[in-house]
Amino acid sequence: MTSRVLVTGISGYIGQHVAAELLRNGYEVVGTVRSTAKAGPARASLAAAAPIEGLSFVEADLLSDRGWDEAVQGCTYVMHVASPFVLAEPKDERELIAPAVDGTRRVLGAAKRAGVQRSVVTSSVVAMTSGKPSGRYGTDAWSDVNANIGAYAKSKTLAEQAAWDVVADGSMELVSINCGFVLGPSLGAPGDGQSVAMVAGLIAGKMPAIPDVAMGMIDVRDVARLHVAALTATSAAGNRFIAASENPIPMSHVAQVLRDAGYSKVPSRKAPNFAIKAMSLFDREAKGMVPQLGKRIAYDNHATYDVLQWQATPLETTLPEMAAALSNQR
Repeated sequence: MTSRVLVTGISGYIGQHVAAELLRNGYEVVGTVRSTAKAGPARASLAAAAPIEGLSFVEADLLSDRGWDEAVQGCTYVMHVASPFVLAEPKDERELIAPAVDGTRRVLGAAKRAGVQRSVVTSSVVAMTSGKPSGRYGTDAWSDVNANIGAYAKSKTLAEQAAWDVVADGSMELVSINCGFVLGPSLGAPGDGQSVAMVAGLIAGKMPAIPDVAMGMIDVRDVARLHVAALTATSAAGNRFIAASENPIPMSHVAQVLRDAGYSKVPSRKAPNFAIKAMSLFDREAKGMVPQLGKRIAYDNHATYDVLQWQATPLETTLPEMAAALSNQR
């Protein structure tokens, strides 16, 4: 019998790739959308990437209890992908924290009540290493939410902690996929996802200089494959998996790969740290970048390779394909 999987955030950058990978692997997919108006574009995007006979949609909002118990009926698995990625600091951190934390509790609570076998949550490496000094970290690392780590990192950390709290009684299996900076072509509309907007800005020449920022990175299609592998991998339950390159990749290398691929408007000049800090006084994206300046975080990601059988797509493949897709969407 075909297993049914609930996918939250199916209209988002990662959610669309996760749904496409599930459909290609023969799963039945039920996608949640805040409004039925979003179902049409999501269906059209997925139809170009996967067979959609097993695809359906339900309306459910992370900020409301309504619809979640109905959404998970008949599902063997849940993929909780929905949660925005933003670099800019919001005016009120609750804008990010409420949907992330309360939404996680709603989705996983409904999954437990419905007898779902295993849930996979999309978390982030920022739930592990925000506020920590340069160094190498593994899956036992947690960010300190009492430190000044920014609203996005705080929301991801609290949301993942909430997820593990929900399943502390052992009534449902849980896996978290802690993503680094996710890159790769979008299946949906242009500008969907912070990394998509960043690369679009680079190739259009809208970024005058490259900040001294380096991050663990991963192809969005790898992220989707890891999510699907995590549903059934025997030893995955109860574990966190780092979905990011072992070593941090500097933004200057991202820029170089794009220039080598023929995108001549990508800058080569490096932005001085003091300039980013000065901009942070009036620019929310710059403010969100300041804690990462000069920092180098490496990850122990061996379990992702061993348990989930990750075969990492090289950045030299990911970035030109992402840039080409963005160029075609213009």
